[in-house]
Amino acid sequence: MTAFTVNGQEVRFEGEPRTHLADFLREDMGLTATHLGCEHGVCGACTLVKDGRPVRSCITYAAACEGAEIRTLEDFRDDPLMARIRAAFKEHHGLQCGFCTPGMLATAYDIATRLPDADEARIREELSGNLCRCTGYMGIVAAIRAVLAEGPHARPETPARAPQIGRASFGRPASPAPAAAAPGPAPGSTRGLPRPLTGATVLAREIALPLPAAEVWAVLGDIRKVAACLPGAAVERVEDGIADGSFTTRIGPMKAAFRGTAHVSYDTEAMTGRVAGQGGDAGSRSSAQGEIGFALAGDGPEACRLSCEIGYRLTGPLAQLGRPAIVAGIVDRMLEDFTANIAAAARGDAPAVAAPPGIAGLILAALRNILPGKRDGGEAS
Repeated sequence: MTAFTVNGQEVRFEGEPRTHLADFLREDMGLTATHLGCEHGVCGACTLVKDGRPVRSCITYAAACEGAEIRTLEDFRDDPLMARIRAAFKEHHGLQCGFCTPGMLATAYDIATRLPDADEARIREELSGNLCRCTGYMGIVAAIRAVLAEGPHARPETPARAPQIGRASFGRPASPAPAAAAPGPAPGSTRGLPRPLTGATVLAREIALPLPAAEVWAVLGDIRKVAACLPGAAVERVEDGIADGSFTTRIGPMKAAFRGTAHVSYDTEAMTGRVAGQGGDAGSRSSAQGEIGFALAGDGPEACRLSCEIGYRLTGPLAQLGRPAIVAGIVDRMLEDFTANIAAAARGDAPAVAAPPGIAGLILAALRNILPGKRDGGEAS
């Protein structure tokens, strides 16, 4: 296990030792500003900043980054110097197809902060590890010279950032944590920190239950019971608001067993909760991020309404098995089974659905998602 920071967020890498940093960033973290070209350390498209210096992430093993501080282009979004470099690239026509641009920008940033007096020959020497097949380099060199002409640029200190724990569902701004919320990890903990779920597909379902809200919340308020209601899911350990577990599913002949961690938060008074997790399947080298948000509202002493929202992002070979509509249908089937099992558990009955759907169930779910019409038990969107 290797611990390091990416854009101020503490992460842990537990994959294969041969996994290079660029693949980890793109496939596991969804940071696609890091481009992959030759994957031999020659073209420089994958250049990013490691411990304050530009490196080629395609020949840097993720397992060798213990204690390192990694910054990708996403982390420079609000950096004033990088903003000036981007503007200069635009002014001097320093980009065309844009494939080499992330690596060029990382190198240009290093030149501007480390070599404020560099002349054209030195700039070209520093750029020799970044190949461009479009521009002929004239515009890129002119852009960097224009930035240097403005005066020296001190390398800024990397801003301190708190780990991103307790974010609101699906990227919305976080609200103050309620007093009744489950405690999160201690400051500096790296286990189970959820990443921002960017580019997610979000589905929602709402069902009416002829049960008192308190009885349903007795299930929802226990993460182990919640996991037992999601076919294929299992929780092995819960500590300080962090759950370790697994999720197993099968699509035709392919079986995937995702292992990972999730951050769990509850507001007992409002009867709402959120589970945000991430994990990977070693067999297929696929990764998944997911969030489940749920809210319970009383409709009287003997009735309540359960609203569930699930967001997911799948990367790797498994993400290529079907079109988005088909994958959405599969997840919607899981959400339907989840809400049915919550109702069964609240009544004290055995799970309505005890196993992940087989291939026939997945095909049916996909067709139900593609064809118009109202689904049983509520509507998914």
